[in-house]
Amino acid sequence: MTQPLQPLLHDSVVVLTAPSQAWSAADGTVDGSGIHGFYHSDLRVLDRILLTVGGELPEHIATAGPDAANAVFTALARRIDDATADPRVRLDRTRTVAAGSLRERIVLRNALRSPIATTVEVAVRGDFTPMQTVKAGLTGAEHPVSTEVAATQGADAGVVFRSGRVTARLRAAGAHVAVDGQDATLRWEVEVPANGQAVVEWAVDVDDPTAVVAGAEPSADWAAFRAATGDSRLSSWLDRALTDLQSLRMSTTARPDDTFLAAGAPWFFTLFGRDSLWAARLLLPLGTDLAASTLRVLAHFQGTENVGATAEQPGKIMHELRPAELTIPGEGVVLPPLYYGTVDATALWIGLLHDAWKWGMADDEVRELLPAMQAALAWMRDYGDSDGDGFLEYVDTTGHGLANQGWKDSGDSIQWKDGTLADGPIALCEVQGYAYEAAVGGAELLDAFGLDGGDEWRAWAAELKSRFGAAFWIDDPAGAYPAVALDAAKRKVDTVTSNIGHLLGTGILTPEQSELIARRLASPELSSGYGLRTMSTDSGGYWPLSYHGGSVWAHDTAIAIVGLSRDGHAAEADLLADGLLAAADGFGYRMPELHSGDSAEQTSAPIPYPAACRPQAWSAAAAVAVLSARLGLRADAQAGELDVRPTPGAGSIRVSGLRFAGARRDLEV
Repeated sequence: MTQPLQPLLHDSVVVLTAPSQAWSAADGTVDGSGIHGFYHSDLRVLDRILLTVGGELPEHIATAGPDAANAVFTALARRIDDATADPRVRLDRTRTVAAGSLRERIVLRNALRSPIATTVEVAVRGDFTPMQTVKAGLTGAEHPVSTEVAATQGADAGVVFRSGRVTARLRAAGAHVAVDGQDATLRWEVEVPANGQAVVEWAVDVDDPTAVVAGAEPSADWAAFRAATGDSRLSSWLDRALTDLQSLRMSTTARPDDTFLAAGAPWFFTLFGRDSLWAARLLLPLGTDLAASTLRVLAHFQGTENVGATAEQPGKIMHELRPAELTIPGEGVVLPPLYYGTVDATALWIGLLHDAWKWGMADDEVRELLPAMQAALAWMRDYGDSDGDGFLEYVDTTGHGLANQGWKDSGDSIQWKDGTLADGPIALCEVQGYAYEAAVGGAELLDAFGLDGGDEWRAWAAELKSRFGAAFWIDDPAGAYPAVALDAAKRKVDTVTSNIGHLLGTGILTPEQSELIARRLASPELSSGYGLRTMSTDSGGYWPLSYHGGSVWAHDTAIAIVGLSRDGHAAEADLLADGLLAAADGFGYRMPELHSGDSAEQTSAPIPYPAACRPQAWSAAAAVAVLSARLGLRADAQAGELDVRPTPGAGSIRVSGLRFAGARRDLEV
């Protein structure tokens, strides 16, 4: 039997508005293979959308679209054209995805001097395969699929597909509708006048009462943002990133008014604590509204008790939200619908609250969240440090949860330099930096709002900084560096990784330590020329197409860039930013979740990681982080100051629509 394979994504087209998405071939065809399909929430509703004109497949010539929610597939219909060289019969197929719906407008244009009579046919199939099954390379609905004709022709022509509690209603006014099992055919008899056009339309709307996520309105502030940069790659990346981010805006059915960013399409189209927090944090120069609503929705799900099966603990911030249990076939991973298996989201939640306050989040909004912050701080002390050694660590106690629970959460991500895997509990280096920053920032908030505990948390942070300096650093001829982690025996896991970049700007480093890390990040072993490799090339487990062991992640690089900028390492920040800009250019400015770690000296364009999500929230948000770092933005709303300290590599930059302390700011350097 052939082993099922996870679908590749790199050469497919996606049209999306959270929580719905449509994946197809470049010509718009959805043929039931791989990732192809129209999805809503975590369900593939349709796995086939095939268009023919006059019984023939149109010949595709272009795909374009104004934004992430729309695509126009342009093709020729030469079988019904004349015999001259110039094509005179053209098809423009506009596909639009909104929350819970897909619509197509098919325009057949005729530049001939005589009319054309032909047929336009769309074949669709109801599928209802869960996303996790599709990801495993398998198919099959959990519940029987039924198909019912609403009307065979006329204005009400259409089909109703049902599976379990989910209903999809397809409408195709003017079509002749036929059904065969889960397949439906929509056929229009059209006459295209000379020098004219004919238009047919169809749509499908999904009702899924089991969904835990819903759509959210686009941001007017983001739509008003404009950037003109001397390096045109940055402005092009910002334009595409903000368009993509609008389509990733989402809410939960439990709190429909609180918007957050879905982690990424297709696999992670839901609420992820870590991803949503980092994306909101990187986007703070565009306003605090997203940060505030992300903080609120995560506070709503904050842990209140010890539940071993879900990894819930009092004060802990959740990892991911799904409509049902998530089983990853072949990996032995079974996650509950609301899962808390993350070691870093709780500290990151506190960090976002503090930074949003500095950018001008309203005091009343901050005050409302202070009880959740106090609970999160207590989690770091009482539960995050499970063995009392003074460091935050993790271990999966269920036997079927995530083995690794930092941002590098694949099973082989924490390795020794010889490539062998480290044994848990694992104390990640960057998580200690997050915890230090959270304790210091939390203390500042406690003081500012007249609450007790500030001195206690500053003392806790100081002790953590001292312990970190003693326990994590490894001497090396090329310069000392922090271990990626401490293993179960408190040994320093010695692989050189990008994790160390997350320590910059947190305050846990001395100036000398910061300088050592900056030099290490700029080395050719970590800097690929297209961003920062997740693992150094001199490591035994390095492979450029390893998910966390040599690939490049845009958000990972962007976090390092921001940290370098905060710590005054402008040259290294500009070097890594130039790498991301080269990668963005190579990917048409839609930065994927990750890409290969191959060197820019060896390849003229970045090589895709073929199963990478795109768009991905924190990859898109990385564009704003690069802009912020190049401008050298420092926000202190309490002092009424927004400092601008451009790096030498910034060049000319003019931006309008930044947001600080609730007001618009325009800048030119």
